[in-house]
Amino acid sequence: MAVSMREVDSAFQGAGQKAGLEIWRIENFQPVAVPKSSYGKFFSGDAYVILKTTALKSGALRNDIHYWLGENCSQDEAGAAAIKTVELDAALGGRAVQYREVQSHETDKFLSYFKPCIIPQSGGMASGFKHIEVNEHDHKTRLFVCEGKHAVHVKEVPFARSSLNHDSIFILDTKSKIFQFNGSNSSIQERAKALEVVQYVKDAYHDGKCDVATVEDGKLMADADAGEFWGLFGGFAPLPRRGADDNVNGITPTVKLFSIEKGQPVPVVADKLARELLNTNKCYLLDCGVEVFVWMGRSTSLEERKSASACAEELSHGPGRLKVQIIRVIEGFETTLFRAKFDAWPRSADVSVSEDGRGKVAALLKRQGVNVKGLMKASPVKEEPQPYIDCTGNLQVWRVTGNEKYLLSSSEQSKFYSGDCYIFQYSFPGNDKEEYLLGTWFGKESTVEERAAAISLATNMVESLKFQAVQARIYEGKEPTQFLSIFQSLIVFKFNLAGWHELWIQKVQEGECH
Repeated sequence: MAVSMREVDSAFQGAGQKAGLEIWRIENFQPVAVPKSSYGKFFSGDAYVILKTTALKSGALRNDIHYWLGENCSQDEAGAAAIKTVELDAALGGRAVQYREVQSHETDKFLSYFKPCIIPQSGGMASGFKHIEVNEHDHKTRLFVCEGKHAVHVKEVPFARSSLNHDSIFILDTKSKIFQFNGSNSSIQERAKALEVVQYVKDAYHDGKCDVATVEDGKLMADADAGEFWGLFGGFAPLPRRGADDNVNGITPTVKLFSIEKGQPVPVVADKLARELLNTNKCYLLDCGVEVFVWMGRSTSLEERKSASACAEELSHGPGRLKVQIIRVIEGFETTLFRAKFDAWPRSADVSVSEDGRGKVAALLKRQGVNVKGLMKASPVKEEPQPYIDCTGNLQVWRVTGNEKYLLSSSEQSKFYSGDCYIFQYSFPGNDKEEYLLGTWFGKESTVEERAAAISLATNMVESLKFQAVQARIYEGKEPTQFLSIFQSLIVFKFNLAGWHELWIQKVQEGECH
């Protein structure tokens, strides 16, 4: 895709040249850089463009682009944000994955950039509202619901008993005290994450000076904190149990593929979804109900990509549509989630990367005096293979000793010894439930007895997860891409841990170590 700098907003010149986060707010339909001191502060009446640049082990740079839409953002501002996102991708060479984020329905990937959470404030440029800082007036009592084990979704809900339920965790923020209400069906991980949000609220809105209390679902007035909490709701009363069908309509959405022809979506008729249906000269929409993917062929122009994005926006606002997540992918750089929607997708697609992408954009920038070192660095001759698993989940590792397993700290879980065996459990959010990968790693010098013990312990763990985990057996030196992607930086030492301890003692006795 050949790109003229006249087609790319000047605000994006030099973007994405080094690892980190960059944010622009849409003001009068133009992107304006947000000061780093305001990163993580969003207003419900505004639209934003967010660029996350990650340095890979090969030295290349990977770009992910998001545009965030506040619930009070105008449709015109939302459309401007979508178009500017396409322009930013063009400036980066046309290979970034692009995500549409809607307030209160953000992706875990987006929320992971802002620890521990984001709490959008009222106001905004587009709506004409005045930005209101919570600390500038008398503190208003607010109720938030927290959901998520890895990235926390925080949403303000009406301050009413009817907002509470047994499944979620709620934070009640009052002038002098913050209450964390733990629903009886919430998990330990969710409660720990919510506690981080409580600390964030305390620091951000109380200058770190207020009391904090935890209220467990089901405890009555005998608990002083519980009594005070329920008193704010007019007194204790049991919460109703939610019916099985309260949140689920039981309907699986039909996946539909559309080709963009002259700015309009045209249904693609086929017996099954296959990679061969996608033409490099066209853009497509894949409508999956709560998700709409925009697939952009390598040979499509910037205007064609903008047109496809506009069609996706229009589709997401159709009658009866809930909050829709829009994800835009470039041919050859499709996400695992996108590929999984197809009945047939080749292991590796034959994609010729034209020189009209990042190289030409970099040359144009260089002629204008912009440093393009990072931009050129982001175009390696050989792309790193993309892992076929979400790599933002929770990892736990145990070392097997005898017939027991011992949990390793996060600082030690990437240090393996050839003489030992390990068990790892990796959990990550799936489409509608938590997914688990549970595996054993066998060092080259581990014994048959140790391997048998590791397999037995891992089997017991799979049983405890009601056989919902995917099992894997990994051998030293033959680790697959997914395994290495999860561990990020794996170091394997010779011997086993006990052997290293004996060697250290020997060196001390010989005077070589102190």
